[in-house]
Amino acid sequence: MLPHLLKRIANRVPIGIGLTGGIGTNGSGDIFIAFSTANPDAFQRYDFSEVDMLPNDLIDPLLEAIVQSVEEAIINAMIAAETMEGINGNKSYALPHGLLVEVLKKYNRLKD
Repeated sequence: MLPHLLKRIANRVPIGIGLTGGIGTNGSGDIFIAFSTANPDAFQRYDFSEVDMLPNDLIDPLLEAIVQSVEEAIINAMIAAETMEGINGNKSYALPHGLLVEVLKKYNRLKD
């Protein structure tokens, strides 16, 4: 991918965050980067080089995949999180899995 496509990829990350309820507040400190490992021999100081690139018209499935994978990663992290105690006794509690399953079943959101 060329830089303009990588920028489009990185710009889809906040959409996945938004789908989970994140709003990107002032102190969030979100930074998203995208890079390509393709064309490792593309840099030539004194000669021409050839570069393979993905056409713009084929990027839609990747853009969708980025949004879905970010959303899935956040949900997985929330489910896997354990109760933690931090400085000054501050606690972050894990989601109660039993109650979560109950609520998902109640609203027909749990797939078997």
